[in-house]
Amino acid sequence: MTTDVSPLLMQRIRQDVQSMHGYAIQESAGMVKLDAMENPHRLPPELQKALGERLGALALNRYPDGRVNDLRHALAQYAGMPAGYDIMLGNGSDELISLLSLACDVPGASALAPLPGFVMYAMSAQLQGLAFHGVPLTADFELDEAAMLAAIAVHQPSIVYLAYPNNPTGNLWNDETIEKIVLAQGAQGGLVVMDEAYQPFASRSYMDRIERHTHVLLMRTLSKFGLAGVRLGYMIGPKALVAEVDKVRPPYNISVLDYECALFALEHADVFAAQAKDLREQRTRLQLELAALPGVTPFPSEANMILARVPDAAKTFEGLKARKVLIKNVSKMHPLLANCLRLTVGTAEENTLLLAALKESL
Repeated sequence: MTTDVSPLLMQRIRQDVQSMHGYAIQESAGMVKLDAMENPHRLPPELQKALGERLGALALNRYPDGRVNDLRHALAQYAGMPAGYDIMLGNGSDELISLLSLACDVPGASALAPLPGFVMYAMSAQLQGLAFHGVPLTADFELDEAAMLAAIAVHQPSIVYLAYPNNPTGNLWNDETIEKIVLAQGAQGGLVVMDEAYQPFASRSYMDRIERHTHVLLMRTLSKFGLAGVRLGYMIGPKALVAEVDKVRPPYNISVLDYECALFALEHADVFAAQAKDLREQRTRLQLELAALPGVTPFPSEANMILARVPDAAKTFEGLKARKVLIKNVSKMHPLLANCLRLTVGTAEENTLLLAALKESL
């Protein structure tokens, strides 16, 4: 029996989709997993037991109910959402990005973001039929102010994405430059999305400035908070703006298991705050020890990852993999990332294993 898809049937699938590459997830069984910016800490046993009992009591035979609004209110309070603003939930930030592309899909629409950056900005735009314009960062991974302002003037994008901190570079960009970009995008009637996926590890947030502009949405996720397996993102913005985007959200997009896990986590936010503090301290340790290795240049980070340039990224990546340490080789993602590896900050033990394997692999 053949499993080949007929050429006639393939004609029904968009040509641009056929030419795309899917989002690659590395096989990680048996590895020290430091490739996906996950929080390496699990819940303490007593909280695992309490959460298990709570989830076991849920009515899984029913669709999600008004309890999801309890989570919206809890997240709004946790994030410090201003009055007159609203919050929208997504199946991870990925779904929110896709819904933004769907809501803004008017003739001639486009999205714009600095590069290198989060790959889903471009992928979601292209899948929805929006043009995507990438603007290279400077050699030290700062925003190229002149190039960004020129691109906004020429392309007049519907959406400008600014990751704060940025993935994969890990840095927080200059606030004055960000403000100029926000003003320029607002002046031509476009939307700005501040993506704060790594907020638990950053020293600054745009939340204290969000009320200055009615065209700015702020997006966060609980993935880096410590719930990557739960898949829950949220977006905050002026009520009228969020209401329009919310119209394209699928009904019941957040499962009862997801929102109950998230509510439980927020009730124990101090546990996750302690985990984030530990990871920030481990990040400092990694920065210092990486800088001491010959030929290794770590870049400043305000996320739970560190971008580091090595003499030979492919050789070092394979050496780490052979020693059962999995990181991300980003050296082919963009010319600015030549010979760069992205290292997730792990536990103290995982970081010790990473450093030992790295010394042997260089």
